[in-house]
Formats: sequence, structure tokens, C-alpha cells
Amino acid sequence: MFICVFLASHRKIDRKYLTLAEEVGAELAWRGHTLVSGGATVSCMGAVARAVRAGGGRTVGVIPQALVDVEVADHDSDELVVTTDMRERKGVMDARSDAFLVLPGGIGTLEELFEIWTTRTLGLHDRPLVLLDPWGLYAPLRSLVEGMHAEGFTRPNVFDAISWTTTVEEAFEHLEKRTRHLEPGIEELGEATAG
Repeated sequence: MFICVFLASHRKIDRKYLTLAEEVGAELAWRGHTLVSGGATVSCMGAVARAVRAGGGRTVGVIPQALVDVEVADHDSDELVVTTDMRERKGVMDARSDAFLVLPGGIGTLEELFEIWTTRTLGLHDRPLVLLDPWGLYAPLRSLVEGMHAEGFTRPNVFDAISWTTTVEEAFEHLEKRTRHLEPGIEELGEATAG
């Protein structure tokens, strides 16, 4: 599979997050998958790509020209796709991926998570979406969405569209489980987009 990994690119984070990215990259390569990532060399983004290649795996990096210009592009990628902007970058990453894995990250990672989560909840795709959160960084997010769900702001299947995991092995088990969900009817889709 082509597995898209969303994760931190910020440099000022605890070393444990880099180690997690390295473990994910090694596991991804060992299982014979291809990495799709944001195409940068910095922080966890660089760590996961280097680990994949060290394990004999293949990497596809997707990066906007503005970040190439500040010299953070992963030119060692097996394939480096340069886009005009961040929106195009996300579209290319989405189109190239069979599954999505979200690691701890910042607001950019959250944006990527929400886009894939929303479109899966709407039935616009059925690709696996897995969140790997060993230390509970996303626990407040889960509580927030549970509260939204309780108040009727989300679809009933909001938590069916994502798998929450705490270990690398568990995350890959969910990624490799190809489950299909029924797409919503036209009326339901209209209701979701109207609000």
C-alpha cells in the first residue's frame, strides 16, 4: 500500500516523537509499503522518510515550492513532487494514498487529519484512517469530538471512520484491515454539506 503519514515538522519537540517516527518508518518498510509524506527533511517528517529508506522501502515526498525554496525538501526521496501551494500538496498526497496514519503533530497535522476524517465520515472514501497516539496527546481532541457527537453535531459514524491506537503494531494492523463502510444516501449527504 501507499501509506500517507501525517506528523510533526516542528523541530522543538521531545526526542520520543522522533523515535516514534523512526519506528513507524522501519515498520512501514518491513511490511513492504510505500511512504507518502510531506517531503521535508525536518523533524519527524524527515525521520520517518529516512527510516523507510534505511529499511529498504520507497518514499514519495510531496512539498510546496515555498518550502523547497527554504531548503527543507527531501531530495533523497524516491519521488519528490513539488506543488504550487499547500492545498495542492494535500490533494496530491490524498490522491496517491491507499491509507492514512496520523502521528502526534501540530495544527498542520490536525488540519490534515480533519480533512481525511471528514471525507471518510461523509462516505467520500473508504480508505483506512488510523491515529497513533502512545502518550495521549490527542485525548482532549477525542473528548471534544465525543462532546460534539453527544450534542448532535456529528454523524453517527464519526468514530467508525477512524481507529485510535497506541502502538505501532496495532496501528499497522488497522491500516492493513481493508474495511468498507456504506456510503450515505444523497439526502444525508445534502444535510451534512448544508450546515
